[in-house]
Amino acid sequence: MQRFLLTLAAGTAIAVSSGPAFAGKDLDNVKARGQLICGVAVGGIAGFMTVDNQGKWTGMNVDVCRAVSAALFGDSEKVKYVPLSGQQRFTALQSGEVDLLSNNSTWTLTRDTALGLDFTAVTYYDGQGFMVNKKLGVKSAKDLNGASICVLSSSTSELNIADYFRTHGMTFKPVIFEDPDQSRAAFFTGRCDAYSGDQARLYATRAANAPNPDDYIVLPEIISKEPLGPVVRHGDNQFADVVRWSQYAMLEAEEYGITSKNVDEMLKSDNPSIKRILGVTPGMGKALGVDEKWVYNIVKQVGNYGESFERHVGKDTPLKVERGQNALWTKGGLQYAPPIR
Repeated sequence: MQRFLLTLAAGTAIAVSSGPAFAGKDLDNVKARGQLICGVAVGGIAGFMTVDNQGKWTGMNVDVCRAVSAALFGDSEKVKYVPLSGQQRFTALQSGEVDLLSNNSTWTLTRDTALGLDFTAVTYYDGQGFMVNKKLGVKSAKDLNGASICVLSSSTSELNIADYFRTHGMTFKPVIFEDPDQSRAAFFTGRCDAYSGDQARLYATRAANAPNPDDYIVLPEIISKEPLGPVVRHGDNQFADVVRWSQYAMLEAEEYGITSKNVDEMLKSDNPSIKRILGVTPGMGKALGVDEKWVYNIVKQVGNYGESFERHVGKDTPLKVERGQNALWTKGGLQYAPPIR
């Protein structure tokens, strides 16, 4: 690898690498296979990852996998989806059964360090809440003292409930399931007073699984921070970079007004930032170790972040989720991508 000396104002010289990093074994394996293996959630989550009768997966989390595939292969459909339970997901990634997880996993310190994994970016800023049947007459989570609560095992949700109830001097009866379908069924048949999870899961569950969605309310309290995003193994920095920047590309495209409908016209733009993003001015693809058209392929085939959000969970979908914290930073939200330059 070529090196050159960069002399600082203070007179100190440091060695700086030029050119892209070498691919690690994870990226090499994906390329040799010609397919990305993406771990999603057993049972799915409406708007985020669901599978139809023909076996086709769709949703915001699925779009992350499709974006990575588009960046690597120029084709967003070279993905195999593997449904994993909360208990299986991290072991499956550690063992190499899947290349990455895109299944609403919460980024925490211990998961990011002790498990030998890397979270690459935040797909969706969320927080944990509670859903109840209106007939219970509950208006606040603080009214749930002594309640039975359905929750998934091996999730941050289980720990968050314990912390919240302990902090407020309350008690609860956990009803724990590994299978999300069983957990939802138990709640809707009245086995639990409340159902708890990330708010994304609550709205999706109410829209897709409730016998009558209007009979259920999501309580106002948000009891945790739940930054949800893709996860890869430690050890292959370039593969992690491709996953990370594939999502950032969708955010940068939205910020610059580049959509799946106008991306071909945007190739003619005089804006130097847009020219770099779309590969008209080469260099960014080489730096990442992919084709210079990597962002073009992502946006053309998958769309920008806003398109993905509105298509799967936005106001015109059954979930009717507001952008809120997931709006771009330019519109008061938390979604912010480093510049592609």
